[in-house]
Amino acid sequence: MAFRFVHTADVHLDSPLRSLALRNLELAELVGDASRQAFISIVDLCLDERVDALIIAGDLYDGEQTSMKTARFVATQIARLHQAGIRVFKIRGNHDALSRISKQLVFPDSVTIFGGRAQSVLLTSGGLDVAFHGLSFAHPKAPEGLLPKYPIARDGAINVGIMHTSLAGSPGHDVYAPCSIADLHNHGFDYWALGHIHVRQVYPGARATVVMPGIPQGRDINEAGEKSATLVTIRDDGSVEIEERLTSVAQFERLSVDLTGTVEWPEVVMRIRAALEELRSNVRSRHVLTRLNLNGASPLSWKLIRDKDLLLAEAQQVAGQLGDTWIEKLDLDVVSPGGDDAAGDIADPTYELAASMHSDAASDAFRSEARAFIQKTVAELPAEGRDFAGKSEAELDLFLDRALARGIDQVIARLKAGASS
Repeated sequence: MAFRFVHTADVHLDSPLRSLALRNLELAELVGDASRQAFISIVDLCLDERVDALIIAGDLYDGEQTSMKTARFVATQIARLHQAGIRVFKIRGNHDALSRISKQLVFPDSVTIFGGRAQSVLLTSGGLDVAFHGLSFAHPKAPEGLLPKYPIARDGAINVGIMHTSLAGSPGHDVYAPCSIADLHNHGFDYWALGHIHVRQVYPGARATVVMPGIPQGRDINEAGEKSATLVTIRDDGSVEIEERLTSVAQFERLSVDLTGTVEWPEVVMRIRAALEELRSNVRSRHVLTRLNLNGASPLSWKLIRDKDLLLAEAQQVAGQLGDTWIEKLDLDVVSPGGDDAAGDIADPTYELAASMHSDAASDAFRSEARAFIQKTVAELPAEGRDFAGKSEAELDLFLDRALARGIDQVIARLKAGASS
């Protein structure tokens, strides 16, 4: 018989969604509850597959939680697993290291929460001895590697290591319990159940299988795409088989729609509908939250820019008709067509003004003054908001290009609107 378990991490229950809440409270509530629904999906998966255990490799909670509602929710889901005879092995990561719920909630004896010192638990099932080795973060910061603190592999058993780690790390991000994939493969364990990085990553090897399952429910557009948990099967011969299983309830997606050649408003709406219908048909998660980018060259560009609020309302109506489809944000990158259309505009005073504004915006003196203004504004913001214009000189220049181009488009759109009324 085989030994089976589900591996997840980074559920981030009750993660705050401040930026989304500012734009759409209804969407914020949907996504805020989605992390709970994703955890229910994980528990359902354990029950449906009749696994032996569930591994939670850190950050079940988002922080120092005090909500009794969250405590009751977790207790209810753990009780479902306990009643089915499914063991739970959990470590604390950087987000839930100080969680009051994690430390105060009383779990049944089927739950093992590993402490700040490495522990090992031997479980026998399906004719196999499986040793689980885990170590929790004692504090939110863990700049030193934890791998040396893990015990050596237990002879005669399948060895599963549970670790919350940033692996080799990435530029611009804090390091958490760093280690290399090579070191994990060489440690002697059969499977490493990792957590912390929100993108699914699998590192198979001759000796070990190393899996970072990714976040089971995306929280914003930067965590787009399907999210999942990992179903692991250990065969009698010790071989490891992994399967990715969908857990996300609300799926973020970027959708680009080319409006080139559109000359009437209904054409624009028709293209948006076609693109949303295709996206909806390809998304398996119940809800899809779309960042809609409209681009291309169209003589309607000034009208689309002027009436962006009406366009957003039209897109939202189309999404609502499709069911469980939402417009998270609408971005416009439309421009007026070149060639004959542009030549025809030469007699229009707004054309001359636009050309003059573009010329001024391209000058070194103007760009230098604009860059200085942005840098001064950024310096006066709280630390967490200072990256909006980029993290480097190159990114700042790109932000400046976009800001100037969109500013000119807005001015011309307003002037054209006044001329046509």
